[in-house]
Amino acid sequence: MRLTAKPLLLSLAVLVVTVLLGLTIGPAGLPLRGVLVEIANQVPFVDLDGGLDERDAAVLWQLRAPRVVLAMLVGGMLAIAGAGYQGVFRNPLADPYLLGVAAGAGLGATFAIVSGSDRGLLPVTAFVGGLMGVAATYVLGRSAGGRSANSLILAGVAVAAFFTAVQTYVNQRNSDSLREVYGWILGRLLTAGWGEVLTVLPYVAVATIVIFGHRRLLDVLSVGQDEAGSLGVPAARVRLLVVLAATLGTAAAVAVSGLIGFVGIVVPHIIRMLTGTSYRIILPLSALLGAAFLVGADLAARTLISPGELPVGVLTAFIGAPFFTLVLRSSRRSW
Repeated sequence: MRLTAKPLLLSLAVLVVTVLLGLTIGPAGLPLRGVLVEIANQVPFVDLDGGLDERDAAVLWQLRAPRVVLAMLVGGMLAIAGAGYQGVFRNPLADPYLLGVAAGAGLGATFAIVSGSDRGLLPVTAFVGGLMGVAATYVLGRSAGGRSANSLILAGVAVAAFFTAVQTYVNQRNSDSLREVYGWILGRLLTAGWGEVLTVLPYVAVATIVIFGHRRLLDVLSVGQDEAGSLGVPAARVRLLVVLAATLGTAAAVAVSGLIGFVGIVVPHIIRMLTGTSYRIILPLSALLGAAFLVGADLAARTLISPGELPVGVLTAFIGAPFFTLVLRSSRRSW
């Protein structure tokens, strides 16, 4: 099954509309025409009149645009990683945090916050913690039961429980930092320019290329590991490469956004229900609609209680929790 033009164009249209809403709506409302002119003027040899004044242009390029682009990168990466995990584990309930990356990143961020380290180190410690969580899952999974998917999943549950326990202990010993720690855990897309975007972009690009490169093999894996092996597909190697790429991208996304849940479950599963089970369709549409989903959720998070702001992870949970129930009810029929 191939990706046709209609779902691709519809997904692109949803993303474009959501991005324009994200750029124009906020405490400092920006005119749509002025924003479009400013974007067009970024193209070489284009110089249109009617753009924004200096103040509004600063709001657009220094505050609003970096946040929207970061939401696109994080949302798209989480959706792609979720689809990749669901493919290699043949489970629609798998998400990017399945193998301990969230618990590891949370522990790393907690250590950075309670130690009073420079704020610039928090993404680094969260990133390293996420990778350590997945590495511990692989070591435990191989020692306990080999390379099977079930062994990795059970090892991920154990590692996540252990890391969460350590994080809880650290929080209890440093109760004065609880507010900041939980603010990070609930997810946020606060930016101070383009630094966070440039930090996460290389990892997202590499992870996306690797996962997209295995989209045909993920279709083959859907028939089962033994059947895939009989067709000449090295299932264990494909699983390892996809999981490593998804973990790398997820750890980078979590490092700059905190723990934003349900994107990796909701988006791929909606696409699967609407278009079919081929990963040649699911992965490209997950990238586009995952980006649109998180841009829209972040827009709601910063406008619903304006001038205050909700953690974006709370909004995705409000949407994702009921949908998770729907997935549970329909999983037997679709898998």
